[in-house]
Amino acid sequence: MSATPYNRDFPVSWEELHRNSRALSWRLLEMGPWKGIIAITRGGLVPAAILAREMDIRLIDTVCISSYSSGESDGDKSQGELQLLKAAAGDGEGMLLVDDLVDTGKTAKYVRELLPKAHFATVYAKPSGKPLVDTFITEVSQDTWIRFPWDMEYSFSTPLADRK
Repeated sequence: MSATPYNRDFPVSWEELHRNSRALSWRLLEMGPWKGIIAITRGGLVPAAILAREMDIRLIDTVCISSYSSGESDGDKSQGELQLLKAAAGDGEGMLLVDDLVDTGKTAKYVRELLPKAHFATVYAKPSGKPLVDTFITEVSQDTWIRFPWDMEYSFSTPLADRK
C-alpha cells in the first residue's frame, strides 16, 4: 500500500511535544474523571506518560499494533498490513486512548473497533484521520511528515530556499 507523498517536513522538538501533550491534558482534565490510559504503541507511549503525570493517572495499559513497514527511509515509509501484537482488555469505557498522531486513519479505525467506548486523543491530527479522534491539539496537512524527537539526531539543516 503506497502512502501519500510527503512534500513537507515538520520536525517536533521534545519541548514542543511536551507543551502540546500538556495542552492536551488541560482539555482532557475538563472531561474526566478517567479510569486510566491506553497508549497505542509505540508513538503513543511518550504522550501517554506526559498525560498520566499531568492528570495524576496511575493505570496505564497498551494496545500494541505494527503498521509501518520497517527498513524504509523516513520520507518513503508506507503503511503495511496492521498487525495486532497485544490488545487491551474491555471495550475502553472510561479510558483515554492515546496516540501521538492520527494520519490516514487506518490504525485509528482498527483501534476504535477494538475499544469503541474509549475517548480517543492524539497530539497531532491530519485531515484523513481527524474524524476518528475525539480530541487533538494540532492539525497538520496530509502531505506533511512529522519527525518526532525520538526519531531525530541533531544535524545541519539546509535552508528552505536551498532545497529547490
